[in-house]
Amino acid sequence: MEALNVILLLFILVCAVAVSRTKNLLSAVIIFMAQGLAMSVVWILLRSPDLAITEAAVGAGITSILMFIALKKIHAIREEGEKDE
Repeated sequence: MEALNVILLLFILVCAVAVSRTKNLLSAVIIFMAQGLAMSVVWILLRSPDLAITEAAVGAGITSILMFIALKKIHAIREEGEKDE
């Protein structure tokens, strides 16, 4: 069990550093979503299922969807076939 805690902590730290260092916004959102899912696992291990569900739904779910929509609105995510101008 201790090894799982260490692995989760390292994964969350690596995700935090990766989000801050990446230049691609889409990659940053995907890494942020993975970090939110890892945090929900941490909350489950801490025996707090209400916070785990909230983190999974809001932290990894709704927030990521809103970020994807924002990236689409500012045209950071291009449709297939669109060319850079």
